[in-house]
Amino acid sequence: MTRCKLCHKESITIAKTIGFCLSCIREHFTQVWSSIQGVHQRVRERFNLPPEAPHHPDGIACHLCLNECEIPEGESGLCGLHYNQNGKLSGGTEEEGNLSWYYDPLPTNCVADWVCPGGTGAGFPRYAYRQGPEYGYKNLAVFYQACSFNCLFCQNWHYRESIHQATPISASQLAAQVDKDTSCICFFGGDPTPQLPHALSTSQLALERNRGRILRICWETNGSMNPSYLDEMSSLSLQSGGCIKCDLKAWSKEVHLALCGVSNKRVFNNFQLLSSKMKERHHPPMLIASTLLIPGYIDEEEVAGIARFISSLNHTIPYSLLAFHPRFLMGDLPTTSRRHALACKQRAEKEGLQNVRIANLHLLGNDY
Repeated sequence: MTRCKLCHKESITIAKTIGFCLSCIREHFTQVWSSIQGVHQRVRERFNLPPEAPHHPDGIACHLCLNECEIPEGESGLCGLHYNQNGKLSGGTEEEGNLSWYYDPLPTNCVADWVCPGGTGAGFPRYAYRQGPEYGYKNLAVFYQACSFNCLFCQNWHYRESIHQATPISASQLAAQVDKDTSCICFFGGDPTPQLPHALSTSQLALERNRGRILRICWETNGSMNPSYLDEMSSLSLQSGGCIKCDLKAWSKEVHLALCGVSNKRVFNNFQLLSSKMKERHHPPMLIASTLLIPGYIDEEEVAGIARFISSLNHTIPYSLLAFHPRFLMGDLPTTSRRHALACKQRAEKEGLQNVRIANLHLLGNDY
């Protein structure tokens, strides 16, 4: 049990690192933000990352993501990847991918596996090799080791230890890893946003080298990129049969700031822009949303707000509710309970969404 530092309520769903309950974050944000912001700054310093997005008057502007960093000489942006070296922006370029990659046999545990060609055969024969799951084929999984967010619950937080140590991989080298049994590429992380020029170049090269066969381009992202990249990303996915999986982490701007350290305004604006592309391909769906059900912080109200927003755009957009596994700085929380997950699913459907799924069922814990 942890006691909220403001209202003194005790609960197993209050993270010690944050120190405040959901109600206090929503209703008394100005009182709790300074303390929570300090948590974000300390954890970033632990990994030798800037405590916050730099906005130096003489810095070089980076426009890849919502942080819009202005990076001073000898320092890096919030992602820790792009830095100002002798007055030029370096790191994470089109030919310098900070990443790791591996082959993931299909069907795989993907956010979209229940609606995508690789997991279901949707779009066969144009977008899928089989009428059902693509057994015998594989996904080229590309993990970009940088991120534009600072999520305290990060499920892949170890990438922070490698940001300054990885050997760069060029777009050409990465595209060459696509072999005859590779039917899709998925860019995730971290997040692909800080390295979109590299991912886009890789995609174009891979598609050119594999012209005449199925090769889907997919993205798993927090949706924080500069909107100018959305057309090219969505075009690559639409034409190839791939999809964009956008993680909508919280509806409340206060909760999103507390959990992720940044605003969610750009995320929802980008999601709205992407939703307009769905009319170009109804099946398989190009856009999929997901939300991690963090006990004590992402409740029915948060899910209802997100679901209401998605439904207002297109009620057929698939929405995946992900079971939470305690990680990183929120490792003292329980796993998502079955009751919590079912209640959130029912609430999302009540808001008008027609295709809602609870994923990672094996992680669901007992009710609390």
